Formats: sequence, C-alpha cells, structure tokens
Amino acid sequence: MTRVALGLLWLLHLLPLRVLAPLGRGLGLLYYLLGRLRRNVALTNLGLCFPHWSESERRRVARAHFQAIGRAVLEEGILWWSSKERIQRLVRVEGIEHLEAARARPLIALAPHFIGLDMGGTRLATEWSGCNMYRRQSNAVMDRMLLRGRTRFLPQRMFSRRDGIRPLVRAMREGLPFHYSPDQDYGPRDSIFVPFFGVPAATITGVSRIARLARAAVVPVVTRQLPGAGGYVVTFYPAWSDFPTGDEERDTRRVNEFIEQRVLEMPEQYLWVHRRFKTQPPGKPRYY
Repeated sequence: MTRVALGLLWLLHLLPLRVLAPLGRGLGLLYYLLGRLRRNVALTNLGLCFPHWSESERRRVARAHFQAIGRAVLEEGILWWSSKERIQRLVRVEGIEHLEAARARPLIALAPHFIGLDMGGTRLATEWSGCNMYRRQSNAVMDRMLLRGRTRFLPQRMFSRRDGIRPLVRAMREGLPFHYSPDQDYGPRDSIFVPFFGVPAATITGVSRIARLARAAVVPVVTRQLPGAGGYVVTFYPAWSDFPTGDEERDTRRVNEFIEQRVLEMPEQYLWVHRRFKTQPPGKPRYY
C-alpha cells in the first residue's frame, strides 16, 4: 500500500501547483470528514487554546487546517522528486539578512511545526548544509523517502534524540546551522510545564540548553503556505537578544510566546492534529 501511495505521489508531483493545490485541499476536507480521531484532537486543541471562540469558528479553522494538511501531503512529492529550481521557485525566502547576520556564531534556526515546515526545510537545504534532529519512522519505506527528501541536495547531518546533544553541538561549532522544531509533546523527560495559550504544555528545554552549550544565536524561521496556488514563503526573524538567560523556564516561555504570536497570524496552519497537551501535571485532567 505504501508503494502504491508513493507511486501516486510521484505522478501527482508532475502536475502544476494550480492543479495540485486544490486537489490537496479536497483531500484534506475528506480527511476532516472521515478522520474522527484527528479531527477531535484538533478541535480539542483549538478549544483549549481559544475558549473565547465560538464552536463554529473553531470548526471553521479546523476545516481550513485539514485542507492545508491535505495540500502539504500531496505537495510532498515535489520535495522528493522535483528539481532544485522548481522548489526554489515554489518557496520564496524572506529575511535572509537575519540569518546571515548571525552566522559568525553557531546558530539555531527555531522552526515551529507549521504546515509548511517540510517545504521550508527542503527549500533551505537547496542552498545551505545544516544539521537536524530526525525521528525514525516505523514504516521503513517512508523513513527512506523522508530522509531522502531532506538530504538529496546539499549534505545534511542528521541526529536522533538518542544521540544526545554533544555530537549536535560539535556540528554547530563546525558551522552547521541547526534546524530545530522543539514544540511537540515528547513526554516528561527533559520537559517542563510552561503555558501555551494559557494551558500547561510539556515543553522540552532544548533551545535554551543547546544555545547555552553551543553559545549559539537563535534565529526563528517560519514557513507559511500561501493561499490558492501561491506557493510558500520562508521568513527569518531577527536573532533573539539576551538569550539564553540562564533561566530555562524563562527561556522556554519565550519559545512558546513566539509560537503563539505566529499562530495568531495564521491559526489554520499550526499543527493542531498533534496531541500537544498529552502530558499533564499530576492531578490534571487528560484531554484526549
């Protein structure tokens, strides 16, 4: 079944974006209608983060979110098989001066889990080598494809959480930017509870710890999926000043606050289907 799906994705990647994008949105709408489990996760997350919204507003954003997911899934084939030139035309980069200004130091590119994350990461990998945290997939065929998509242009050094952070810090000190997405619930290990839209969220302190150990600058980067068939835009933000502070809780709050600001700009594009509040402090209710 996986190979059949990959064959279909290969055929679809030959289509122009003006055809592929609406097909993806249609697939996402079908996923919203039939995928009860993930639909409930998304609606639960939206209810926790935006209790002041009406139910109809939360459902509207959830539908738009699933449509954005469907489009991103069908466009994954572009990342795996299309030329570098096509990817560079499809994904525009803004704010590159913020990245270049910080390159004199080791660098963390803080990339939250918005829908365009893979598209942005692959676009950057067409021009810059870097290093990434990689989570091995249970499906071996998909694991090979995802790894190929991220490494098929310039060399990229991939690390798993099991490797620890010492090899990663060494790579950063060698001049490789670290493309880091720390905003998922990885369980209680190495996590602290800090608010995300006012809800306690188990959040790893990796940005603060790695920045301190590597003496790295933190440059946030967010990829936005543009409406219609407009492609994507990767936006770099200015490097954070006074970071890390030496207070991991304060630093980790800053990470979540930055993500909150970007979510408010495009709420349908954050990864609401992830169980962000799965881990809770003792005595707190379970949401899923």
